[in-house]
Amino acid sequence: MPAAGPAPTAAAVKAALAGLADPARAESSARFFKTGPGEYGDGDRFIGVRVPAQRQVARAFRGLDEAGVRDLLSSEIHEHRLTGLLLLRSGFERAHSESDRREWVRCYLDAVFEGRVDNWDLVDSSAPYILGESLVGADHSFLFELVAEVDLWRRRVAILATHAFIKRGDGTTLLELAPLVLDDRRDLIQKAVGWMLRETGKRVDRAVLLHFLEQYAAEMGRTALSYATEHLGGEQRAHFREMR
Repeated sequence: MPAAGPAPTAAAVKAALAGLADPARAESSARFFKTGPGEYGDGDRFIGVRVPAQRQVARAFRGLDEAGVRDLLSSEIHEHRLTGLLLLRSGFERAHSESDRREWVRCYLDAVFEGRVDNWDLVDSSAPYILGESLVGADHSFLFELVAEVDLWRRRVAILATHAFIKRGDGTTLLELAPLVLDDRRDLIQKAVGWMLRETGKRVDRAVLLHFLEQYAAEMGRTALSYATEHLGGEQRAHFREMR
């Protein structure tokens, strides 16, 4: 995979990934990401490339244009989509103008609404770094529209996007979004909400987290509450569990 030379193409990215494919790992990944009938990853296809190797491929083909990224995101192969998202993030972060940044965000949202960002690793590796970052210092009411969607992945995208704000010491958006999904008992929403609440306690203020839990612990699912209270003391965790 040369670092210089002809402009990178989606076909070249796919060929590089094919050269790293491992059928045994593909079978393991298919099980891990719940691709069986009726499971959340139903029908997803893997070729068995480790994530660190995908990151290396993305670095080698950095500069792939939007058309190439869209080609990767339209693939039925999970590793093609994840590598496409890594390249999309790179394009967004290296954009030279606000209009270019907006084009990359539009590309990302098209993929979200077309159902191409459709597993938790795809969401988690992209939502905070593309959508979240694009909304820092801007109107982010769109996240409330997105979290209102019933679709599992769109809702998780909205929740994970708030990590961009939380990292900057601002948990307000997450604290406004979280009550809207507390009744969603799907495991991947429970984990997302609990995780972002825990991050709020770590990065913003533990008192803010405790105040939220005093208000809402009784309404929270077991998984969300467990994630949110992971770094609290035993007595505090027991206190909030008893509220359920």
